[in-house]
Amino acid sequence: MGDTVLIDHPAHGVTRLTLNRPDDMNTINLELVTDMHEALDAVDADHDCRAVILTGAGRAFCAGLDLKGYGVVPGTEEFGHAQRGFAVQQHIAEVVHRIRGVRQPVIAAINGAAAGGGLAWALACDIRYCADTAKFGTAFIRLGISGCDMGVSWLLPRLIGASRAWELILTGRVFDAEEADRLGIVSRTVPADELVDRCMGVADEIRGNSPFGTWMTKEVLWANLEIPSLTAGMDIENRNQIMTSLTDDSKEAMQSFLAKRPVAWKNR
Repeated sequence: MGDTVLIDHPAHGVTRLTLNRPDDMNTINLELVTDMHEALDAVDADHDCRAVILTGAGRAFCAGLDLKGYGVVPGTEEFGHAQRGFAVQQHIAEVVHRIRGVRQPVIAAINGAAAGGGLAWALACDIRYCADTAKFGTAFIRLGISGCDMGVSWLLPRLIGASRAWELILTGRVFDAEEADRLGIVSRTVPADELVDRCMGVADEIRGNSPFGTWMTKEVLWANLEIPSLTAGMDIENRNQIMTSLTDDSKEAMQSFLAKRPVAWKNR
């Protein structure tokens, strides 16, 4: 693991990933993306981890692509310009899939600027809170490229509706924490000095639920963004409900509820 993504455990069962290029506003380069892949792999393999907080060091969450240069994806050094560029594009965009794919809910603690790829990574998280000083922008179109990048054109309309999303993407304008809250991009805006505590509180609530039930819930919530009908969505829900109800943890939860005692989750 490199040093551009820091991993710590602020509470039992909670992993915090901190983007750590503060002097460059945590902009995205090859090292940062490689470290993000490795960090998310480590999270997914950690069965003691129940919730993840993603944040940034310094005054930014992530200000998008490092315009000073990204780097060359290993193994593509002899490729043509278009081929090398496409490898870079996939390398960055795959982080969105990894955030969505880990078993644990990921909470974005947006402590500052979230622009371009930084906004995309925030949108890929399951829950978002932001500091009242945070700023947002899709940014891509202002760099002379398509405004549709890294899943933003898929994620943002599903969060706030097509009309509002298209206005933000087509203009590339910067908007503040209050507007992000009003549009529904974040669950809530909080004072900057309360952001960590807010996210830790949510992580603790998640940690109090069944590990397997949480995993299956996250999978269904994301899957149902892509499913074209109510019937198909309910079919997945029905199967997951029965599958999770047959676990030892479900039986323990029922007994604990009746006995009015805390649940001792065993992930079995």
